[in-house]
Amino acid sequence: MDSEYKLYLSRAQNELNLSNIIIKISNNKDLQISLFEIKPDTYYSASIAHAYYSIFYAAKAYLFLKNVKTKAPEEHKKTFEEFSKFVNKGIIDVELLKIYKNILIKADSLLFIFEYEKGKRSNFTYKKLPQANYEPAKESINNAQIFFNHIFNLCEKY
Repeated sequence: MDSEYKLYLSRAQNELNLSNIIIKISNNKDLQISLFEIKPDTYYSASIAHAYYSIFYAAKAYLFLKNVKTKAPEEHKKTFEEFSKFVNKGIIDVELLKIYKNILIKADSLLFIFEYEKGKRSNFTYKKLPQANYEPAKESINNAQIFFNHIFNLCEKY
């Protein structure tokens, strides 16, 4: 059982790393030309999507430790709904309090990040030009890092 939640956390970290890599490649036109031999472009929408996937897999790791498994169809919706239940019951706040003497982040903040990035993934992946997504991509990476760090700490203390 332990190994599966660790796989989810590993995947979450991998997605966060990839999101950072993508934004750096998007910002480095010379690298795109010299290493990849492609016409320079930006890939910020992909960075947003991978930041969201980091949050998604971190949430799945936490849920797995709570014996909650979500699967397709509508796996993302189900994962969000199940994670919401733990926030709404106050369970995550209590667990965060055990880790931090002063709550540095409230569970509803984590839930907001999850919901916000879930919506942003859809919006920026399908509806915007990738060049216009730099600021939202930076914000997504920051949100994913916050979410991942707190969920990682919850899972490790479990």
